[in-house]
Amino acid sequence: MESTSQHTSPERGAPAGASGLATAFDAWRRAGHRALIPYITAGHPSPAETGDLLRRLSDAGADIIEVGVPFSDPLADGPTIQRSSQRALEQGTTLPWVLDTIADFRAERDTRVVVFGYLNPVMAFGVDRFIRACASAAADGVLLTDLPLGADDEIERAFDAAGLPLIPLIAPTTLPDRARQIARRARAFLYYVSRTGVTGAGDTLRSSLATELDALRAETDRPIAVGFGISRPEHAAFVAEHADGVVVGSALINAIDLGGLAGAERFLRELRSVVP
Repeated sequence: MESTSQHTSPERGAPAGASGLATAFDAWRRAGHRALIPYITAGHPSPAETGDLLRRLSDAGADIIEVGVPFSDPLADGPTIQRSSQRALEQGTTLPWVLDTIADFRAERDTRVVVFGYLNPVMAFGVDRFIRACASAAADGVLLTDLPLGADDEIERAFDAAGLPLIPLIAPTTLPDRARQIARRARAFLYYVSRTGVTGAGDTLRSSLATELDALRAETDRPIAVGFGISRPEHAAFVAEHADGVVVGSALINAIDLGGLAGAERFLRELRSVVP
């Protein structure tokens, strides 16, 4: 990330109304711990297996689990997650069922959950109803990939009023002033997209990623998690050196497709072994 000619002081201190996720990241940071954040598509490989998958990932060392709400037009996702979403929809997975499944999981586990999805299903469900359901399910945050900061102030105010943080995305193409604006308003953590384009496992990480993360770190003390393209232990270890959290999605979906729930658990344990 390029620096601007008029540098402003980094945003320091916890954001106003900091969330439980922000508090957790503060504790992990003090302990030298990096959050391992797997993504799953709810209802994949089947609705009957989703609860067991959540428990297995918790046992394997997940700190936060992103639970994706399957959607018929997931434009930010690559072919792997698109296939998992279609498979889940074909088996009858719905938004209310996803939230009920999260509630069942959170009733027995402390592993935090972020609901990951798109705005259209939330609007169809009803924003206020969705927020209440997320709170009832003990979800810790929401990431809506097609709701950039400032796009709908009314929706953002509704989430803020409920104390349910929206997780903002920052991309390599985000201008520094915009990144600082996003960071100032983040109540949980920043999700840094490691590359442009859609989600998907990759062979390599971009050579400029470390520089970009270090530049963002100089502008804010908000926790930073990195996702998109992380598919190998060496990727996870590298990201953990520069960020507070490591997100893995498509590679985990691939592990499920190849080895079932046991394969997913093995894969996440392998990542946990290199992420402190």
